[in-house]
Amino acid sequence: MRKLIFASLVAAFFTAAHAQTDWTCPAGFEGQTLSVYNWATYVADDTISNFEAACGVRVIYDTYGTDDDMVVRLRQGNPGYDVVVPTDANVPTMILEGLLEKIDHSLLPNYGNLDPTFTGLPFDPGNDYTIPYQWGTVGIGYNTEKVASMDSWSDVFAYDGPVAWLEDTTAMIGMGLLMVGKDPNSESATDIDAAAQYLIDNGGNVVYIARDDGQEILARGEADVVIEYSGDIFQIMDECECDTYAYVIPEEGTNFWLDSLAIPKGAPNKALAHAFIDYILWPQAGADISNYTAFGTPNLAAYEQGLIDPELADDPAIYPSEETKARLFFATQSPEREALLNDAWDMIKIFVGR
Repeated sequence: MRKLIFASLVAAFFTAAHAQTDWTCPAGFEGQTLSVYNWATYVADDTISNFEAACGVRVIYDTYGTDDDMVVRLRQGNPGYDVVVPTDANVPTMILEGLLEKIDHSLLPNYGNLDPTFTGLPFDPGNDYTIPYQWGTVGIGYNTEKVASMDSWSDVFAYDGPVAWLEDTTAMIGMGLLMVGKDPNSESATDIDAAAQYLIDNGGNVVYIARDDGQEILARGEADVVIEYSGDIFQIMDECECDTYAYVIPEEGTNFWLDSLAIPKGAPNKALAHAFIDYILWPQAGADISNYTAFGTPNLAAYEQGLIDPELADDPAIYPSEETKARLFFATQSPEREALLNDAWDMIKIFVGR
């Protein structure tokens, strides 16, 4: 999920210009194995190999297509994962269901590098179970050669051409709730039904509901407009080195998400999992990931030390202005709401994108 590839010369420049003290792995892990379950392309190209070298360990890196896939897998029993990366909306349910282990902050000396903006949030007030990883928005990616402008969700629904939606139940129905004038976090069955009906009524231009590959659908020309995670659109913008694609945060507002590192219940190597999390909190490792994914970093030290590519740090679509932030919302979830959303989304997909 969510990658942006930067030229090696740029990466080398930032590494040389802002060299940091190396992260030192705690002793005693040599020869051990860590199993990570994460979105695809959601680490820098050398994140895993650098950790393996620092600790003398082997990392098994498995990927999933949606956050729901990861939750369902853990509900069936942890098959051996040590680290997972849940989105904020799913964390309360995972905590209630006992799917996550508590985190020992004493094993995370780099925890203080985090921006307090992203800690102590309602879904995990004490960060007892989660450690901030990456953040961003769900917005509109479009082909500028096919579309003159695209500023709002209304523009997407009214567009006379092929559109792809995102397979993200919480974000999509939250958007539908916004469009019918309801709280995007409403737990009312009536409100959720109204949002679902709005999406069904306005989904006639949808050719795909994409499982986190909407950017590829856009790049292949199979859709002119896609609803996608911000960094995914920046991926194709960077790869083509052209002005063909654009990303906007819709004027009505949108989901502002935070993904976190967590240790699933029954993790076979919790100690090494803590070491990996602390490694990610090291400013250089955190910056490398954000420079690769083009998502926002919650690592304040990385930002203040100038380790974030200035083109990203200065981009309001990645680091929104205060005015734009006022239109963003964190999604909240409960087991009851999750069930309502899943039922509504299943109904939507019967009528849309087929």
